[in-house]
Amino acid sequence: MTDRPHAELRLTADLAVLTVREGRLEVLVIRRGNEPFLGCPALPGGFVRADESVDETAVRELAEETGLTGLHLEQLEVFSDPRRDPRGRVVTVAYLAVAPDLPVPRAGSDAAGASWESVDRMLDGEADLAFDHARIMAAAVERARTKLEYTTLATAFCDEEFTIGDLRGVYEALWGTALDQRNFSRKVLNTDGFIVPTGRRTTSGLGRPAKLYRRGPATMLHPPMLRQAMHGTESPGHPADR
Repeated sequence: MTDRPHAELRLTADLAVLTVREGRLEVLVIRRGNEPFLGCPALPGGFVRADESVDETAVRELAEETGLTGLHLEQLEVFSDPRRDPRGRVVTVAYLAVAPDLPVPRAGSDAAGASWESVDRMLDGEADLAFDHARIMAAAVERARTKLEYTTLATAFCDEEFTIGDLRGVYEALWGTALDQRNFSRKVLNTDGFIVPTGRRTTSGLGRPAKLYRRGPATMLHPPMLRQAMHGTESPGHPADR
């Protein structure tokens, strides 16, 4: 049996950064300033340097290409299809980051542009994302959707203080469906350590001021908030949010 030659690999880091802006799930996208895929939308990322770890590359590339810093990055998955990069055999480590209404990014390094874009529009098949970034983005979104069921990740999309309606909006934006307000409020309030009341209420907006909460000490949800069990709609402003 003849030994096959080992592939000569290059290693990159790519980042799927998600946020909820005006009730819509959005992803951080750059416009490539270099070939291949010149001018195409892509996820921030780049090659690992000889003197850094992949984690360090992810932090550096995010800052250089978009100006964003200080985000918690979670390794998502390794993507290694031999045909994923026309420049040769390039393996990428993908990262997921989530945060509340992040600022407008500013393009730098080899990115010709940087912006927040609707996840739905980026994944509708017409966005022509570079490389296999549509696949990476889809995997990141599904990871976030699933983590909303079993963990308190949803609070990471919220400001320091938020209403139950704000929290429900995160679930609706990621799951892409309206949720029953009374059922949602009951499950959230009955889950130990999920959210903690601040003793304050909103001071602006229509209707009666809503109670404000902050994230609690829990990291896992017991029982989980399963998508299939949470569907349904009621009119906005239900008393359960108060």
